[in-house]
Amino acid sequence: MSSTLKSLRALSDPTRLRILALLERDEIAVNELQEVTRLGQSRISTHLGLLQDSGLVQARREGKRTFYALNESADSDANEFIQLAIRGGKELPDYDADQINLKRILDRRKQQDQVYFNQVAGRFDRSYGPGRSWQAFGHLLLRIIPPITIADLGSGEGLLSELLARRAKKVIAVDNSEKMVTFGESKAKKNNLKNLEFRLGDLENPPIDPGTIDLAVLSQALHHAESPQITIKSAHKILRSGGQLMILDLLKHNFEEAHELYGDRWLGFAESDLHRWLEEAGFKKIEISIVAREDQPPHFQTILASGQK
Repeated sequence: MSSTLKSLRALSDPTRLRILALLERDEIAVNELQEVTRLGQSRISTHLGLLQDSGLVQARREGKRTFYALNESADSDANEFIQLAIRGGKELPDYDADQINLKRILDRRKQQDQVYFNQVAGRFDRSYGPGRSWQAFGHLLLRIIPPITIADLGSGEGLLSELLARRAKKVIAVDNSEKMVTFGESKAKKNNLKNLEFRLGDLENPPIDPGTIDLAVLSQALHHAESPQITIKSAHKILRSGGQLMILDLLKHNFEEAHELYGDRWLGFAESDLHRWLEEAGFKKIEISIVAREDQPPHFQTILASGQK
């Protein structure tokens, strides 16, 4: 097959255009392409193989990883195909979200602490160690919490609020269920947690004065919000300068039964959407990563997103 026909064949699939548009910015590893596109490794590898065979991309090895980039030594004809593919890729509906996800991944490359954490987490359950558990680590980390004021937005019965209140200066737990608030107040009184206060209110307009909170937490609560964007903006409003928002929620999924089973309004969130909403609200130093994957169907994945005011 001629080089022209190979190039035309390579450009016949939207996914390959999508990949070439991503490679315009920087070289990318296969696992990073997976994270950006949410496509399977075998599928991505097949597309990359066709692009490489057509002379549009090149590959290099670094340890166990293979990085792909636009072919720097491509001839003029191949370069024309590359530029045409990039133009086509920019017209695809996934382009904007892909660019947001790619920016996040390239920024994370510079943060070796995140890379190290992933390595540690991967080794944690590899071999047994007496007394070594995530539960024990959790208790250790809770004791590191400085004396700050925390807002637990969408607190439910207040389990997280209770844990945080044992070390924080003050915790304000907000929930829109009067029953939950009453239960939380009773439990806090029983446990003598005088620095834990429950308030009845909505995520979109929490009953907290502006600029009074050091840390706002939305733990598996954002997917219950009527408007996630407004909720994030409201969280920004109540934070002090330098304050931080942390969001734990589900990665976007297709388990429709969650609406009925758990009362979820939203079926998780795409990383690109969370990043965009945080930026629009005024947050800086945004970090988003997947921190947990469930082994059992429907294989929910948990996102940790954070930003600083």
